[in-house]
Amino acid sequence: MKSAIEQLSDYKSVHLNATNLKTHFVGIPLIIWSIFLLLSLLRLEIAGLVVGGSVLLLIPVMLYYLLLHWRLAIGMAVFMVPIVASTEWLYHTGEASVWLALLVFAVGWVFQFIGHYYEKAKPAFLDDISQLFIGPFFLMAEIYFMLGWAKSLEHSITPLAKDKRLLLEQTKAVRATN
Repeated sequence: MKSAIEQLSDYKSVHLNATNLKTHFVGIPLIIWSIFLLLSLLRLEIAGLVVGGSVLLLIPVMLYYLLLHWRLAIGMAVFMVPIVASTEWLYHTGEASVWLALLVFAVGWVFQFIGHYYEKAKPAFLDDISQLFIGPFFLMAEIYFMLGWAKSLEHSITPLAKDKRLLLEQTKAVRATN
């Protein structure tokens, strides 16, 4: 398993543009919420207890974040628990719908792709599918950095991300000349 520094620097290397970052602060939460809404529609019975698929996904995802960086995992829990609670609540009101989830999902991806237009770099998950799970984790790291927390983490990932981006740009330039 790649370390948090490796994962975050890979992700940040294609998320250095401020506009792209702003669109991700909208798009990623919308996508996450919509996925958890869809999963809440799947009900599973475990030991006599009926549980939504959203709850079942939350557990391994949070364990993964915990293994990567326990301090960021705390922030992720603060972010994720209300998402799961709201989608489970919506399920129980009878208002949860596949169409709502799909609409929110599509809007979230529109924001993502608009951001990458400004970034002039393809989304990270196109090269590494695991980066889909790092997106929310990356945003939490960015929030920590904005608050002045986890400075050593920021100082570790930013230079690596810039180096990776430079290499990406050089590779694109070489391909363009061939």
